Amino acid sequence: MTPLTGAGEQRGAEVIDEQSGARSQSPVDGFPEQASPSEQTTIQIPAQHAAADAPKRPPTFEALGTWTLAHGTLLRRVALGLAISVVAVTGYVGLQKLADAPAEPGAPGNTAQPQTSSTPDEAAEGVRRAAAGQSVLQKMADAVLNESRGSFLSTVDPDSKAFDEQARTIYTNLGKLPLATFQLRYVSDDPGALPPDRQAQLGGTESWLAQVEVSWQLTGYDSKPARETLPVTFVTRDGTTYAASFSERFVAGQRRPIWALGSIDVAKGDDSLVISLDSQKDADDYAVVADRAVESVSRVWGKNWKQKAVVYLPAKQSEMEYVLGAQPNTYTQIAAVTMAELDSPQVGAPVRIVANPKLFEELGKQGRRIVLTHETTHVASTATASPVPLWLAEGFADYVAFTAVSVQDESAAKELFKAVRAGKVPKTLPPPEAFAASSADLPQAYESGWLACRLISEREGQSKLVKFYRAVHASKSPTGLADAFRTVLGTTEAEFTADWQKYLKRLAGV
Repeated sequence: MTPLTGAGEQRGAEVIDEQSGARSQSPVDGFPEQASPSEQTTIQIPAQHAAADAPKRPPTFEALGTWTLAHGTLLRRVALGLAISVVAVTGYVGLQKLADAPAEPGAPGNTAQPQTSSTPDEAAEGVRRAAAGQSVLQKMADAVLNESRGSFLSTVDPDSKAFDEQARTIYTNLGKLPLATFQLRYVSDDPGALPPDRQAQLGGTESWLAQVEVSWQLTGYDSKPARETLPVTFVTRDGTTYAASFSERFVAGQRRPIWALGSIDVAKGDDSLVISLDSQKDADDYAVVADRAVESVSRVWGKNWKQKAVVYLPAKQSEMEYVLGAQPNTYTQIAAVTMAELDSPQVGAPVRIVANPKLFEELGKQGRRIVLTHETTHVASTATASPVPLWLAEGFADYVAFTAVSVQDESAAKELFKAVRAGKVPKTLPPPEAFAASSADLPQAYESGWLACRLISEREGQSKLVKFYRAVHASKSPTGLADAFRTVLGTTEAEFTADWQKYLKRLAGV
């Protein structure tokens, strides 16, 4: 057996911390606080699925699970690759559905069913509101692109003091981003969504809640604009319509732009952009690590991708969940997530790597490098819109991540080797259900995927592994995987599985 010297599956890998050499906020307007992650010193971290136990791709969440042992020593044990699936794609799926959905627990608003226009007069009123609202939104968007702070703030309701503060932060944040485009588009409204007490608080002659599509594109990073939907409250007073809130009635699954959650710091690396909500972290340091991740991926995958990564660093887990549109505490045990910041998965969608602040920090410098390399592999391979099976997507990402970190096989495949030595050799390559959060075989599934990819590389060469992945990814046929086994590797899945089983036994010493 060729010893593992730079590529491997991350689970249980002992990582040397480069620094030590040892082994190793108040809620913004309308955003309720959520429970913080556990403070335990030893954290067993299973993978989590965004919406359901059984993995379905796309759209789903790619969640990178980790565990750390922090007490006593600086030992960092990194269990990466506990991904349920590859991407997170949530958010706007139709304005009427958003209006119909119950308000998020703890959020302002009511749960009454929306009123729909059923008469010519009601339709005309809807058109009038849309025109007034779009005029405000257009002025806002123009002000952002023209860098006119005064014009932007003139659209904010002078009586909504909390929103005025948030709006100032949003304008400043947008000015820090390398925006190629920024648009706000009025889509629909629900005149019955604001309860009487909220309408009385707003005052004016009229107030209403609308759903607004916001899109923005980052120069040098995005091929297409990112898109999300915001609930925007409008109020008309003294004949002028203003924006009074960007967070009146979020519903479950509705994402929130990172630039609307608080003051951001932005660091631009050679190949990366790091957007941080945590002023205590040095975003520049993370940009250096992200740059190295891009380089590591390009050495394996090749340079025929954008070779750019955008990383979000929330200050707390609740902000991570807001960005992802996830339920509270969904990601208590997840270190990082890769998501497509678009309404539906497609090639060219803007992809972001979103970190869980507490766990990401606990990984240490080398652990963060592994995580970012794994996630950046998904960015490079356009995994947000890929038909590749989970064992290949996650096994390949693990393989690439460890081109930069040396680990011992015994540590990296601990759970799988334990099963093999007990006579439980996997009968097949891991099926999709093996990657479910509740699966008892979850660690073995990821270790199996990694070792399957490593076997291909050892037998056929790394370039052939990449070619195999690309062939499966590009196939439009339901037999794409079988076709790639035959045309690229000159074998069948059954024959490869038999060889892989022998390989696992040899590695495990049985």
